[in-house]
Amino acid sequence: MTAVLHRTSSTETPAAARRPREAAASLLGLACAALATVVWSGSFVTSRGLHDSVPPVQHAFWRWVIALLAVAPFGARQAWRQRSLLRRHARYVLLASLLGVAVYNTLVNQAGVTTPAATMGMIMAASPVLMAVFERLGGARLGARRTTGLLVACAGVALLVGGGADFSPGGLWMTAAACCFAGYSALLRRKPAELGGTAFLFSTFLTGTVLLLPAQAVSVAVQGSFHPAPGTVLPLLYVGVASSALAFFAWNRAVGLIGATRAGIVYHLQPVCVALLSWAVLGETTGLPQLLSMALILGGVILGAGSRR
Repeated sequence: MTAVLHRTSSTETPAAARRPREAAASLLGLACAALATVVWSGSFVTSRGLHDSVPPVQHAFWRWVIALLAVAPFGARQAWRQRSLLRRHARYVLLASLLGVAVYNTLVNQAGVTTPAATMGMIMAASPVLMAVFERLGGARLGARRTTGLLVACAGVALLVGGGADFSPGGLWMTAAACCFAGYSALLRRKPAELGGTAFLFSTFLTGTVLLLPAQAVSVAVQGSFHPAPGTVLPLLYVGVASSALAFFAWNRAVGLIGATRAGIVYHLQPVCVALLSWAVLGETTGLPQLLSMALILGGVILGAGSRR
């Protein structure tokens, strides 16, 4: 009898011990996703605010130069130690750098030339739908609660778009940016487990910056260099350090802990944050349709971000 009880307790204890760790990992993943989402919201406002002073390609190039310098003290040594692993997965690193670094932010900056920041956030909020599709194609099960939360949040995005978002050329640029970001987030689930997080960030930032070099040279030759001033340098420092180094590290960590779909549901908070920031910083107004859609988005996030039992 004693042996039976001992065997029973030994089989139940590991499962019971895993639950607090899983809950803690889930909370950390949600917190990281929320942090990245809030910080990235400021980058949309920055893209719109710099649209007439810094050309889009130069905005993206100097953003990643600053981000590379910010990450280098933490990631350069780890990347050097893992150089053989990085060479082995060179195609993966190249694709992640192309989608998440070189192309995504350049498209966002291009959209900011003609599109209000709030509209950019609205359109970008559709990217979690693509994240969920990519994860489902990869074999992941979404669950009824998560799917319902995703649909509710999507309804909020649809109301935002119907309430005034336009599909001018800037809207199309943002649609392409949303596809790139969703593809990047889906790729994160396939990141080699042995590849360190800071080494991955440093290598993608470096590769993305190199990929932008030809476009940077053309932009400088055709449009001329922007004039460095507090009004241009300080926003670039924000997007380089906070929106790139900090936010990308937090997002990559969130996707690793809770998956792209669940992190993507939290990402639906972005149009709410962008609308509030654009109102406070740029003076862009928010009407009743936007407020109603924000309520739907928040409800969808709360519903869908919970753990699947």
